[in-house]
Amino acid sequence: MPHEFHKIRRLPPYVFEQVNRRAAELRAEGADIVNLGMGNPDLPTPQHIIDKLVETAEKPGTNRYSASRGIAGLRRSLASYYARRFGVTLDKDREVIVTLGSKEGFANLAQAMTAPGDVILSPDPTYPIHSFGFIMAGASIRSIPALTPEQYLSGLGRAVHHSVPPPTAMVLCYPSNPTAAVVDLDFYKEAVAFAKKHDLWILSDLAYNEIYFDDPPPSILQVDGARDVAVETTSMSKTYSMAGWRVGFVAGNDRLVAALARVKSYLDYGAFTPIQVAACAALDGPQDCVEEARGIYRTRRDALVDSFGRAGWPVPSPRASMFAWAPLPEPCRAMSSLEFSLELINEAHVAVSPGTGFGEHGEGYVRLALVENDQRIRQAARNVRRYLQRKQEGGKVVAAE
Repeated sequence: MPHEFHKIRRLPPYVFEQVNRRAAELRAEGADIVNLGMGNPDLPTPQHIIDKLVETAEKPGTNRYSASRGIAGLRRSLASYYARRFGVTLDKDREVIVTLGSKEGFANLAQAMTAPGDVILSPDPTYPIHSFGFIMAGASIRSIPALTPEQYLSGLGRAVHHSVPPPTAMVLCYPSNPTAAVVDLDFYKEAVAFAKKHDLWILSDLAYNEIYFDDPPPSILQVDGARDVAVETTSMSKTYSMAGWRVGFVAGNDRLVAALARVKSYLDYGAFTPIQVAACAALDGPQDCVEEARGIYRTRRDALVDSFGRAGWPVPSPRASMFAWAPLPEPCRAMSSLEFSLELINEAHVAVSPGTGFGEHGEGYVRLALVENDQRIRQAARNVRRYLQRKQEGGKVVAAE
């Protein structure tokens, strides 16, 4: 059959896969790759969480189907977390649902709320699922430049005015992936007021809320009336280094939560019960492990900013998240972000994520993940320095040591 499937035609090749594939090839050849590309936490899951997983898995019956909404105990734990952290009271039965990571929650929420032809307002650059979750559901995306939160907020009015049909939802993501930008509660107040004025839903991604280096990031649900129009996705992946466990949440507007629950009831039976019980132990247990992880990411951030700056590549210091968002170094500004990323891994053995993978306005930037220890980060900086020196001299870079 000659025709490609309709939804696949709407999905471009995953840009990051080109860098990942090249990294795998070089490693197979024996190269030592410092991988600052994928945001895949390298820190161990705290031991008390693992212990609870093992303890629960040994109990009879925990190998059976779970519940697609998530076990009641975990929904209660998430509601308790919101009360402690944000002063927000959530109904665990109506306003909270457990998801298989925030990515799955976001994608299935898009399926639940989207009709073909709907227009969705999405920041650019942003994490790909924020746009492509809706594209797979049949929507059209109106991308709004979002290199800063202020730029995004100021562009919303023009986007609404020029969208046909009128948009049905808008996406937020702060701390931002990929730009690491943060916002305060006033930003969310403006966003909620705008959504109510223009009859929009808000989907807010809060996956990096516990990796911060200044003031703790707020939740949109702290805004009076936010739950009339908004839901928020969160994740255990980064806070507790549980990325492979696939546990996340959607919380907020009860109508959107109910719609997601209906869709999920047809698609899955929820995460493995022992994983959910262990997630309760994470949320309800000691939080010194979170503070320790935050300190490690801070040390890595400082090492990255210092060593890369000394190498001739100034990297802006992120205030939150496990990423830095950097313009291409001066000698490489004529290259595309993908060309630069491939050349960097080939000639300096350092992997980064090309900004174009996050949208049109990510061009000219790359994202660097804080997923190697500070010694490895400094090693990457030495490789980068040699690369840039040879680049300025017009020669081919010798493979990194």
